[in-house]
Amino acid sequence: MRVTTLIENDRIEDRDDLVAEFGLSLHVDTGESQVLFDTGTSGAFADNAATLGIELGAVDAAVLSHHHFDHGGGLERFFAVNDRAKVYLRQGDLADRYFKGLVVVKRPIGLDLSLFDRFPDRFEFITDTTEIAPAVFLLTRIPQSHARPKGNSYLFVERDGRLCPDPFDHELVMVVRNDDGLVVFSGCSHNGILNMTGAAAQQWPGEPIRAIIGGFHLIGLPIINTMAGSRDEVEEIGRCILEFGPGKVYTSHCTGEKAFNVLDGVMGETLEAFHTGSIIEV
Repeated sequence: MRVTTLIENDRIEDRDDLVAEFGLSLHVDTGESQVLFDTGTSGAFADNAATLGIELGAVDAAVLSHHHFDHGGGLERFFAVNDRAKVYLRQGDLADRYFKGLVVVKRPIGLDLSLFDRFPDRFEFITDTTEIAPAVFLLTRIPQSHARPKGNSYLFVERDGRLCPDPFDHELVMVVRNDDGLVVFSGCSHNGILNMTGAAAQQWPGEPIRAIIGGFHLIGLPIINTMAGSRDEVEEIGRCILEFGPGKVYTSHCTGEKAFNVLDGVMGETLEAFHTGSIIEV
């Protein structure tokens, strides 16, 4: 399986021809099907795909990990370049979502809700475990055995004119399962990367986890690059990830540089960063 990073916050060295933005988009080629996992903040993922020689018109299914703009901002561009693939997302409130922090800062971070009216036939809402392509599964039953990221405290959903803490009941896990084991994909892990990985481990107990790929939302305030949680807490997350026995763990985006460095001190060669243009062979 080949995973190509179409969009991430930074780009790999010597690829000035690629655009980086705060967001995530991955092209997953399983050998049997092609899946687009998230679309970044804008249409730049599609430009990068063309530069990298990836034909988005051939994508069989698209997945939206959760209802935030930095993962679904490029949906309309995807509809322009692919007229057939469904976009799968977890059933949840189609509501305005916000970041609120530093007392006076409030900005929208949700999806363009007009897309659901303008392209109703392109969306497929799921409520339970769903196989969207051969060996590609979406999971919605996410255990809450571990604490969620502290950075969630800045994230809200609007209900009846009021801002309420986002419960992240619109987040899902994608798993590619084959004879060699499981590859777990998480967009931002607002439910906690340990809980997200735990969803796969509970669904297929005893099957090895070959890789974990995605953001872990261990950043606090992106504007000033803070880490959500203490060093001890992030180190404990790293140790608990290792208990799942993954062959490799690839992370970036909302994990944050500070948290990545802390995790690296615990996880060593198991951990690797990925950026726009990175290719992961699993």
